[in-house]
Amino acid sequence: MRPGSGTVLVLALLAGLAAAGLARAQDAAPQACEVPSYLLSTESTLPKVAEAVKNARPLTVLVVGSRSSTILSSENSAYPARLQAALKEKLPSTPINLSVELHTGKTAEEVDAGLVKLVEAKRPTLVIWQTGTVDAMRSVDPDDFRGAVDEGVAALQNAGADVVLVNLQYSPRTETMISAPPYLDNMRVVAQQHNVPLFDRFAIMRHWNDAGDFDLFSTFHGTDMAKRVHACLGRALSKFVLDAARLDQAQQN
Repeated sequence: MRPGSGTVLVLALLAGLAAAGLARAQDAAPQACEVPSYLLSTESTLPKVAEAVKNARPLTVLVVGSRSSTILSSENSAYPARLQAALKEKLPSTPINLSVELHTGKTAEEVDAGLVKLVEAKRPTLVIWQTGTVDAMRSVDPDDFRGAVDEGVAALQNAGADVVLVNLQYSPRTETMISAPPYLDNMRVVAQQHNVPLFDRFAIMRHWNDAGDFDLFSTFHGTDMAKRVHACLGRALSKFVLDAARLDQAQQN
């Protein structure tokens, strides 16, 4: 299904938010962008990540993302790179290999087709799959979206990888233009069914906006803002991954 004019407008807004800076921020205090513990807790585990760390094997991470996984001309500041840096800091004795596969403008169903080949080529310990934004912008049937995510997660697990799902980014400027809740709910259902952790990026970014850490409604864009948001996401995601792996402090730095 080709996006209509409304979808194109939302794409432009979200691309600007993600690639050009997301929004203007107030000066952040040192404790800014902290995440409440309830937003980083999960009952699901990452046994393959734990096994790799405990046995001193390299931890290979594959991020399957979209435009909001990157910052144009500043890849080292995007959240996957910040995630890798944070993991290296916490796991100094574990080699951390991270790669990113971008699927810009693709729905979950469109990404599904290449997931198994990606895992076969990269042999990741952990796949972090960020999805839902394009489906929401195109108004893909929520049941079809759930089915696509379900098939994708099952394929990744059958291929031997741990999986973390990452949902949509939050933007108060697009709340009236796209309906996020059906896609957020369906990702939560799939995560529960497959017992995989769900990193609730949407709720975390909304918390930062409401707390005043970032003004995500502003129309002023800047790469400094994007770098700060991505740095916060990378740190939060690293903590989420390590906690889900149930690694004790003795196994971390």
